[in-house]
Parts: sequence; C-alpha cells; structure tokens
Amino acid sequence: MKLAVDAMGGDFAPQSVVEGVERARNDDNTIQFTLYGDEKRIREFLNDDTNIAIVHTDEEIDGNDEPVKAIRSKKNASMVLAAQSVKDGENDAIFSCGNTGALLAAGLFVIGRIKGISRPGLMATLPVMSNDGTVNLLDAGANAESKPEHLHQYAVLGNYYAKNVRHIEKPKIGLLNNGSEPHKGNKVTQEAYQLLLNDPEINFVGNIESNDLLSGKADIIVSDGFTGNAVLKSVEGTALGMFSLLKNAIMSGGLRAKIGALLLKPSLKQLKNKMDSPKYGGAVLLGVKAPVVKAHGSSKAESIYYTIKQTNDMVNANMVPNIVDYFEKETDKTQN
Repeated sequence: MKLAVDAMGGDFAPQSVVEGVERARNDDNTIQFTLYGDEKRIREFLNDDTNIAIVHTDEEIDGNDEPVKAIRSKKNASMVLAAQSVKDGENDAIFSCGNTGALLAAGLFVIGRIKGISRPGLMATLPVMSNDGTVNLLDAGANAESKPEHLHQYAVLGNYYAKNVRHIEKPKIGLLNNGSEPHKGNKVTQEAYQLLLNDPEINFVGNIESNDLLSGKADIIVSDGFTGNAVLKSVEGTALGMFSLLKNAIMSGGLRAKIGALLLKPSLKQLKNKMDSPKYGGAVLLGVKAPVVKAHGSSKAESIYYTIKQTNDMVNANMVPNIVDYFEKETDKTQN
C-alpha cells in the first residue's frame, strides 16, 4: 500500500502522526508513506525515513476553516495535496486526523464519488458490550438528510466492508430506528426497511433501537447522518460522563471508596479501554474512489498505528474496486 498522510492534521500533529507512521512502517515494511506538511517540523520527530517520503508545504487546514471553502481555496494545504495524490494515482489511500468536514469534502470533490453512489457515508466503529467484537455505524455524519435508497446503499457499502475487511461471512445488517417493529419510524425508515428486507444479498436483521446499538445484534447499523452522528456523540458523551461520575464518587467517598477503587483498578482500566480503544481504528468515508480514513483529532501514536493497519486491510482486500464493480453493474442494469 502507498498511503498519503496529512501530517499536519490533529491536536498533536505532527509528532503523534510521525510516531504512529513509524510504528506502522516498522511493523509492515511493505507500506510506503508520503507525509504532506511542514518538512522541518516533521523531521523533528522522524527517527528513520525508510519507506517515508515528505512533500513539503507550509499551508494547512485547521479546525476553524469552513470545509468546502478550505478545500477549494487552500490548494497547497497538506490535506488537499494528499487527496490530490490519491486522485492522480500516486497513492492508494489518504489518512488524516484533521478537520473532519474538510476531509469529507476532499474525498467528495477531489477524489470523487464511485459511479452509482448517490451519497458516500461516514462509517464509525464502536465496541460491543457483550463480547470483544465491534459494530459499524453508517452514516455517522457525512449527510444530514438521507433518502431510503441512500440507507440501502449504506447497507451495501457496510456489507462489503464487513465481508472484506472484518472477514464476517454473513454480516448482520440493522436499521437504526425508534422501535423494533417493522412499522416503526418515519417514512424514510419505513421505506428503507422494505428495501433492505427485499435485498437477497443483505442479511437484514430488522430495526435496531439505540439502546441496542452496542448489544451485538448487528454487525452493521445504517442510519441517516444526522441521527447517526447524534447517537455516536451521545454514546461517547455518556461514556465520558459515567467515568467522570465514577471518579468523583471515589474521590469524595472517603477511605473505603479509595480502597475499593484500588482493588477494582484492573477491571476499571479494562472497561475504560473497551470504551475508548485505539484498536478500533478510524472513521471511513465509504462510497468514494479510494479509502479516505479519519482518525480522531486527539489521536495519539497508538490510535494512528491501528488506523493505518485498518486502511492497509482495506487496500489489500481490494474493497473499493469490488464496490466499483458492483455499482457499475447495478447502474448498467438500471440504464438497460
């Protein structure tokens, strides 16, 4: 794999990015990296440039930039140059910890949509509480509004990802809704339910309520981007809030509480790691002509390392070419 890396994106860039890249390179010397950003700042943290090239630029996109405007006006920004290299075939995929909206815009307007895909979706990975597994949520925020056919396409995209990257033979696909019964939801979810139910290529398990999101009932859960993003942030916020409440209870609970916390420390650490594991990788924009992967802005080297592994798995599985072939065939059927 040849990976284009926006080295200047994220709260701890370029240090965390360089450290994560070097760890991934040391683990797999078949990966070729091109880092886009301020060369002097990058080299401050680079110990060994084997398999690592640097394309220097002083321009970057920050979190306050308006996404589409930034992509169109900052032609020499590290993120834009990285995306352009993927479009030109110089690299196979792009990775960034930077401005999420800008990266989505780069995926759409620079790399481009796959023919037949109406709206690419952003896929996030969450833990399953009952075991060591994960669940993918799609769309997690790329599109505020969706039509039933968009939700069906998300299911197809998620199905390909689960089969090719997660190696699940028959992925369980669920539809995020406000009730488990088939008639629940609004017009969009009701029509999407029927589309998913009638698709023989999809193992549709029905509606999934938000309180079952992390239960393991589905491997892929599809949603419109507004709802998906709200649910994703609710889960993250609840987890952070619970740990904060627990910490406050321990600190204000006297000696007995502190002794109990000390005894439970390994279990509490295991729980925290499950809710916030860097091994889950990044969010993936599915439906564009190459893998576009976004890690959290606060990602440290370990999270970046696992996100690169996730991207490498996508490239090695030829997932995007498989999706291109599928939707080209479906488009030809419709036109004929």
